[in-house]
Amino acid sequence: MASTTKVIGSKPSDCFQFQAPNTWICVTELESDVVIEVGGVSFHLHKLPLINRSATLKNLINDEATDGDDDDGRKQCTIQMDDIPGGPEAFELAARFCYDVQLELTAANVVPLRCAAEHLGMAGAVHQTESFLSEALRNWNDAVRALHACDAALPLAEDLLVVQRCVDALASKACADPTLFGWPMLHYYTAAARKGLDEETVVWNGIATPGKPRSPGADWWYKEASSFRLPVYKRLIVAMKSRGMGPASIAGSLAHYARRHISGLLGRHGGKSRAAAAAALSDGEQRAVLEEVVALLPEEAGVAATRFLLGLLRTATVLHASAACRDALERRAGSQLDDAALEDLLIPNVGYAAETLYDVDCVHRMLDQFVMESTASAASPEIITTDEGGQLVDAAASAELRPVTTVAKLVDGYLAEVGTDPNLKLSKFHAIAALVPDYARALDDGLYRAIDIYLKAHPWLTDSEREQLCRLINCQKLSLEACTHAAQNERLPLRVVVQVLFFEQLRLRTTVAGWFYVADNVDRGSSSSDHWRRQSSSDLDFAPQASSEDEEEAEAARHAELSSAMSVEEIRQRVSELESECSSMRQEIHRLGKPKGALSRLFQKLGFGGRSSSSRQRQQQLLRSSSTDKRRNSVDLGC
Repeated sequence: MASTTKVIGSKPSDCFQFQAPNTWICVTELESDVVIEVGGVSFHLHKLPLINRSATLKNLINDEATDGDDDDGRKQCTIQMDDIPGGPEAFELAARFCYDVQLELTAANVVPLRCAAEHLGMAGAVHQTESFLSEALRNWNDAVRALHACDAALPLAEDLLVVQRCVDALASKACADPTLFGWPMLHYYTAAARKGLDEETVVWNGIATPGKPRSPGADWWYKEASSFRLPVYKRLIVAMKSRGMGPASIAGSLAHYARRHISGLLGRHGGKSRAAAAAALSDGEQRAVLEEVVALLPEEAGVAATRFLLGLLRTATVLHASAACRDALERRAGSQLDDAALEDLLIPNVGYAAETLYDVDCVHRMLDQFVMESTASAASPEIITTDEGGQLVDAAASAELRPVTTVAKLVDGYLAEVGTDPNLKLSKFHAIAALVPDYARALDDGLYRAIDIYLKAHPWLTDSEREQLCRLINCQKLSLEACTHAAQNERLPLRVVVQVLFFEQLRLRTTVAGWFYVADNVDRGSSSSDHWRRQSSSDLDFAPQASSEDEEEAEAARHAELSSAMSVEEIRQRVSELESECSSMRQEIHRLGKPKGALSRLFQKLGFGGRSSSSRQRQQQLLRSSSTDKRRNSVDLGC
């Protein structure tokens, strides 16, 4: 469907000629007897055609007094008209209509001509422009052009309800299914197919024909809608909402409009055209666009991407948007924080009074919002259930707690990033880390890394402050690599290092005990099965000989038992190394001085203090003898 056009008038169009500077002349046999000045442009016309077609011009010409006579003695009058809607361009079209000169009506000029005809009292022009406008509004592109043309004819275009008619036409077409009968976008795809754009060419009998047009997406109207001014775009969005437009489509259009008109949201893929459009707006205009976009966002959760919301929040901070706008963005972004990326949370602090590089308080408020909503909706995180196979499943790995675990990793990464700022206070760092519940972290390696980075960037912290910060770490949830690093970390308090070593030793001893338990069960099972085979072979004289497959299975079982015994030996060696490290550490502690207070009681519980050297030697001999007896028993059992 091509653009709608209509030619009216019978006389040739070259009757009107433009002469510099800023003068229009109607070439006829008679000389001009009236001059009408509109917006600095002079129109040398004749009274008779104007009086016959325009009631307003008739009254002005009759009331206007003659300022002077020309050479022929004819009277000439000058009329000043600067309030014509559409300016000189619209008056030129109206003058052509008065002279019955040919002019082409299009969607771009019908609205200024309609308003100028109303202002000049031209009943015939009003009728023809109204008929053409109703036809043009059936086409999407023509309706867009007509709505753009309304800007030059305000406020009369509003009084005549032309703007509202254009908005309603666009809203009804955007809400309709564009795939039904190829309407209203069939003309776009046909033109694209003719040009070979975005279409496949089908060759049939040697003739190339355009393939079937692909169905337009739900965002086919975003680009045209984003070209309107903010007040017009707001009316269009409100009209679409009233007609049942989906919240996802509304949010997508708002995001497209914001990226086009706000320079801070362009990113790496903004493009030159969008950058130029955004640069044309001042900071105040961009701030108005941002606040209006936030107000128009649908209330449904998840319709707006978290990255887009955080981008709006970052730009709102730079543009100094209102507090209500920032609070709304923090609330919406905080409720879906599990979809955020680390780079999106790094919101810079602006202003001379800013102490830190990034806005840590903003992230703290968003995290508080997320934790509050997640704890209110989630089930008890301490429950451990069983799956269909009877295996134990931790609730932290369930689908309900997956967003919380994702946010925990995100917060650990954020703390590691902002922890390098020397101006970041301990209270703010501790508050953010403590907001994440303990069940959200399967391992505390990320938290340990963030705390270590913060301690490295803040070497002036006291011992009590270091211990307060390290209490956030659950030493039982550190991996082997993290434990190894913590045991050699000089920035950690001594209490934390001792706890790490203790829990690592306890974990290894538990593992060794489990291996012994498994080895004992395997040996007992193998001995009982051998006894049953010997008894059954002695009782039954017709039992066949063991096949080669049975021999291979037995060999594989013996190999598995041997490998398990080797694994036990490796674990024993690791335990011995750990005990050596503990002994060397104990000697270093006693060399520095006898521990006092709670630390001394902790050493006594761990078995590091309160004993003489002879008692320690007896304990080591008992451990060696017990380990030798266990090794002999394992050898006797077939390990």
